[in-house]
Amino acid sequence: MIRLDDINVFYINFPNMKSREAVCKNEDGTYTIFIDARLSAVGAVKAYNHAVGHILRGDFEGGNATEIEAVAHVL
Repeated sequence: MIRLDDINVFYINFPNMKSREAVCKNEDGTYTIFIDARLSAVGAVKAYNHAVGHILRGDFEGGNATEIEAVAHVL
């Protein structure tokens, strides 16, 4: 089970606005979420929730990124 202590969040300026967030699984089993610092507060919360959804669904255990995103945007 993932705990909030297992998720690190950093706000950075993304080089373009194509992505609102990025997530990576760390070697120690924790996750890091990068959120575009230029998002509004509401946008940042939406980006965070989207990223956490990927983590909770186990999307980093493999699979097709296009299919994973399609499912994430339906939920």
